[in-house]
Amino acid sequence: MTHHFASASGSNGCYFERTPEHLVLEGYRHWSAGYETGSIQPWEMARNIYETSLGFGESQKALSALSHYVRALKKCANCPLRAFPFHSQQLCIEECLTLGLIAGLQHGDDAVDFCLSHLACPSSCNEISEAAFLFSSTLREINQILLPIPKHVIEDVTTRQVAKQFH
Repeated sequence: MTHHFASASGSNGCYFERTPEHLVLEGYRHWSAGYETGSIQPWEMARNIYETSLGFGESQKALSALSHYVRALKKCANCPLRAFPFHSQQLCIEECLTLGLIAGLQHGDDAVDFCLSHLACPSSCNEISEAAFLFSSTLREINQILLPIPKHVIEDVTTRQVAKQFH
């Protein structure tokens, strides 16, 4: 599933090529891979992506917030968190929910509660919400604003993915 957007100049591009979305998605993928493999190489790759996009100072703030968010997710999630390989143009449910959560927090959307409830058990929602808020507000402070994602789109993606798993 590839999504396109129209930029301010009117040109079309891939949603995943926008810097804010790319930082969240690839950051999530790389940081998760670091936890899964026990290797720091994916974290170093994430650091390179962030430094190239943001410069050293801003990348350090954003990486710290990303690390806190993924650590909170890894501590307690409803199920093992999945991620597609780096640079994939597809989304799994957890990646969609992460993008929806961070975008929702930046825009004050009603998708936030839906994303949280599908990412974590009720006892962990506060910790994950706080970590996601820190990540989203850090990105906002450095002018990395994700496009809003309507709740019905996130619901549709998660419903389709769950239906595929049972067929």
